[in-house]
Amino acid sequence: MTDFSFDLAASDGKARAGSIRTPRGDIRTPAFMPVGTAATVKAMMPESVAATGADILLGNTYHLMLRPGAERINRLGGLHKFMNWAGPILTDSGGFQVMSLAGLRKLTEEGVTFKSHIDGSKHQITPERSMEIQRLLGSDIVMAFDECTPHPATEAQALESMQLSMRWAKRSRDAFGDRPGHALFGIQQGSVFPDQRAVSAEKLTEIDFHGYAVGGLAVGEGQEAMFGVLDYAPDMLPTDKPRYLMGVGKPDDIVGAVKRGIDMMDCVLPSRSGRTGQVFTRRGVLNIKNARHMDDPRPLDESCTCPACQNYSRAYLHHVFRSHEIISSMLLTWHNLQYYQDLMAEMREAIAAGQFGEFEAMFHANREQGDIEPL
Repeated sequence: MTDFSFDLAASDGKARAGSIRTPRGDIRTPAFMPVGTAATVKAMMPESVAATGADILLGNTYHLMLRPGAERINRLGGLHKFMNWAGPILTDSGGFQVMSLAGLRKLTEEGVTFKSHIDGSKHQITPERSMEIQRLLGSDIVMAFDECTPHPATEAQALESMQLSMRWAKRSRDAFGDRPGHALFGIQQGSVFPDQRAVSAEKLTEIDFHGYAVGGLAVGEGQEAMFGVLDYAPDMLPTDKPRYLMGVGKPDDIVGAVKRGIDMMDCVLPSRSGRTGQVFTRRGVLNIKNARHMDDPRPLDESCTCPACQNYSRAYLHHVFRSHEIISSMLLTWHNLQYYQDLMAEMREAIAAGQFGEFEAMFHANREQGDIEPL
């Protein structure tokens, strides 16, 4: 069996290009993971997601444990078979979703007790239970259970949260055990405080994970603050392991994160935006619902190879969106995911060629030009 490993093939400044090897296939980095919260990337067939160039999907521990249940998925052959995805799957630990429950949760040293947002039933997630759920799902990359520190947080609040997450990280590692071909990632916390980030990174490195995430970002702090943390936080983590920035983000967030040494990212934005008519292109974002597209025969992006751009006009996509036709969500989501995967491929090529600076300059210049002029 192929074990889990990370090969760093090239670097340009802090930007890195490489490959994560898993028994279910290689993950080219930097990688963007489409989000399949409930065992589906909304409005997409699994083979359509694969056609965009995605090597790995993300599943959600919290949502899947509530519905249809981890034990049920396990009995049905595991998450890969259940959702018909042959490639690697990363599952988050449920920590972020539990944080967002606010008044519906109770936090203790043991774990988190909470009420389901679906039916109000009571549940508990501990580091041990999170590892069990992710094992039942059959996840290739498992995330340690942590408390996602909210923003803003005082230095004292962030410290208490980070220290709890580090204790939970050790329990997660112990509960994960030895699972050849599967990986466990630790999650660095510490909010926007460099000394806390350093302590967190040191403790996680001592525990020894297969990869490391920079957690506690993309929670409302804004891009400037996020980049401020990314200017130093990834450097604190081992260079020979993958670095994952959770829940990011917009295209310029992604380019900025890769520039600062991040290897993996995920976000619901491309699929969610597809369902609301927001389209990502090389020249920025356009809203297909705007009347300017009503009579426009051109594609969304003349350089895109997705079915929406190859086979349909802006006028048609405007029509089906305004008519609330399901094909609108399908085509616009496919386009957005294709744009994100093309962006990752271009960055991998630029890093390998030692031209990431030139790529970044062109990326920003194209966006500043704006969308092509209407007819």
